[in-house]
Amino acid sequence: MENGMTRRTVVRTAAVLGAMAATGAVTGSSVALAADTAAGNNEKQKHSQKPRPTTANGWPVQINVDRGSQVWTRSVAGTGLSVPVWIGDPEAILLHVVRRYHYEVTGIRTGELAGWQQIETLDVKAPESNLASGTAVRIRPGAATKGSLFPLQEIVVRDILADCEGVVRWGGDDSLVDESLFYLDRGPADPQVRELADNVRRDEATPGQGAGKTVNVMAHSRRERANRLAGVQGKR
Repeated sequence: MENGMTRRTVVRTAAVLGAMAATGAVTGSSVALAADTAAGNNEKQKHSQKPRPTTANGWPVQINVDRGSQVWTRSVAGTGLSVPVWIGDPEAILLHVVRRYHYEVTGIRTGELAGWQQIETLDVKAPESNLASGTAVRIRPGAATKGSLFPLQEIVVRDILADCEGVVRWGGDDSLVDESLFYLDRGPADPQVRELADNVRRDEATPGQGAGKTVNVMAHSRRERANRLAGVQGKR
């Protein structure tokens, strides 16, 4: 409706004017005042709606799993594991990270993979809050402290991050170190998320490609790429 006035606003205004007319109190100024009051109340109601809370990376908080949510429990192919993550693009990316970690860093056992958590259990200002939107995973949560990985294992982790082209960040690079944490470092509107997810899906559908393929993480070009990204992401 014109001037942003809804049908409810018009009905409310008409009711006010009707009551005033019944008492003989309708004047030009009172009509304008009633209209302004109704429109003002409508505007106040519109602005009083609270924005939906988000996690540190800008994705909306999800309050549960597998029901009325963007987060669903997904099987991780080739591992015998499952994890609750935001379905679609985040799912494709995070499960790729988990699979490469499982195949190339160290085998992940039952109980060593965690996904979505309730926001009340997390520091809402810290990267771990991203678990509450299903856009993060913890691999081997008990090995979160600095130095939990052998040097060669960390080289592989750096290669995995480089394959993710900066879309995924490792908690080992955060100022508050958590080497078990991997999370999306881009918001839901960032086109890089879709681009990476499409690349991952394409590779997974191509024989000999995707997670599990033989990768020489010590190749000069791969090490150079991984080190360059590590320098960009750094500590924060």
